[in-house]
Amino acid sequence: MTQANRFLPYTRWPRELAEQYRAKGYWRGEPLTTMLDRQCEVAPDATAILCGERSVSYRELDEGASRLAGRLVRHGFKVGDTALVQLPNVAEFYLVFFALLKAGIAPVNALFSHNRLELASYAEQIRPRLFIGSLAHSLFANGDRNSDLLRGIGAELALLDGESGELGLTHWLSDQAKSEGLAVPTYGPSPADEVAFFQLSGGSTGTPKLIPRTHDDYYYSVRRSVDLCGLGPHTRYLCALPAPHNFPLSSPGALGVFEAGGTVVLAPDPGPMSCFPLVARHRINLTSLVPPAVALWLQAAESDPAVRSQLASLDVLQVGGAKLAEAVARKITPLLGCRLQQVFGMAEGLVNYTRLSDPDEKIIHTQGRPMSPDDEVRILDKAGNPVAPGEPGALHTRGPYTFRGYYRSPAHNARVFDSEGFYCSGDLVVQDQDGYLTVVGRQKDQINRGGEKIAAEEVENQLLHHPAITQAALVSMPDSAMGEKSCAFIVSADPGLKPLALRKFLRARGVADFKLPDRFETLDALPMTAVGKIDKQGLRARIAEIIAASQPLTTA
Repeated sequence: MTQANRFLPYTRWPRELAEQYRAKGYWRGEPLTTMLDRQCEVAPDATAILCGERSVSYRELDEGASRLAGRLVRHGFKVGDTALVQLPNVAEFYLVFFALLKAGIAPVNALFSHNRLELASYAEQIRPRLFIGSLAHSLFANGDRNSDLLRGIGAELALLDGESGELGLTHWLSDQAKSEGLAVPTYGPSPADEVAFFQLSGGSTGTPKLIPRTHDDYYYSVRRSVDLCGLGPHTRYLCALPAPHNFPLSSPGALGVFEAGGTVVLAPDPGPMSCFPLVARHRINLTSLVPPAVALWLQAAESDPAVRSQLASLDVLQVGGAKLAEAVARKITPLLGCRLQQVFGMAEGLVNYTRLSDPDEKIIHTQGRPMSPDDEVRILDKAGNPVAPGEPGALHTRGPYTFRGYYRSPAHNARVFDSEGFYCSGDLVVQDQDGYLTVVGRQKDQINRGGEKIAAEEVENQLLHHPAITQAALVSMPDSAMGEKSCAFIVSADPGLKPLALRKFLRARGVADFKLPDRFETLDALPMTAVGKIDKQGLRARIAEIIAASQPLTTA
């Protein structure tokens, strides 16, 4: 096999655009591992990662990743191979990530909440030679490293963290591992314009599709995010969301912190009980959350004012992953004592930020504007025509870090890309005169109630203005007469909250009668997808089952 055909196939940018991005300095021909090289030159003993009681310096991060990369290459892995990785929020996640990049092995980083179905789907798409997982996952209960899952994945080598044996990840990372007297072959990352790794799509339904990310495009996204967000060696970032998720990885996320020479502190989950003590202990000044986690933080801060003192060091809270309701946005600074930065991004590319110097009107009401001068954005109506500023339309985009096609998915690519390479994200947005975007829904997140179209997010945002409601999701439910009606699932601090009172509240806020939820269901918490979004597919199935169970049986 020649070196050229080891590289993974992916949809490339047209040559003229690629040359333009290189000429403007967006693509520098540098692998993502360059950030470690630079920090090891500047401040090798600075703390890169804090994980529980462990502290990992930049030197230790680089050396550990290099040891693993070298041993994998000696084992026969090469540039262009693929790996399936599933690790929780632990330091080993970053050690493995950089090791695979150093050796030119392209990983898919599955979320730790993913199970057999998702892992099997990823394995089918990339056919990994290597699997790296954790015995802490339920799939490996009782330490079963010969599980049906591993046999189904078909990887030649499985390294499970938490083992002390020869094939355990901990052993392979250790400097005590036996070299067996064999020299480590020369190795290096894949070229900067080739696939570095695969990101997971952020869709709220179905198994995520795979997004090939090159060193060039992803590194530019990280560097630009660092510049806009003002990161530096002073940055102490709490990674509370799943580490592989695009938001806490690169917007600016952990990679942005490593690029800037700061410190990443790992939390096991985004709950206030886990995170608040870490913020206080490590003087965290930056973190990122999805709106459901923000609701939990606000609830904790509001119920116990003494808890707020633990957040004294927190300067900026980034919120993204889903639309942040205006009512929730307004509570963040008064209750948490930090600044809000809204982030509207996608694993496929385009990232929008509100700037830290923006007026409150932009920060509260919008999800920011594109970060690159060469982000091209079109807002189109159903006929494909541009809409006027302030009018809603479908978001189409292309640019120096927005991908050109899902991996091995030609039929889907034909549906979501136009002839000019613009990607249709499925988001419905409004763009103002200054270029700021406000998300108003999803193209498919609509309820057709007897011909009247209801945008779910509009009603959800109004419900969240109610002082007793902390979460809300509006979904369709089947109806024989109207085709669809709406059901609002809510999480409320008031168990006695009645549908009549809620409809009266919505009317008082000017919501049209046809948009009022036909039904309300109260839950202790809304179900979430693996990527931290409200599981509306699950909610639709739930209400459909409730309705079916309540209907009387008919006899012939």
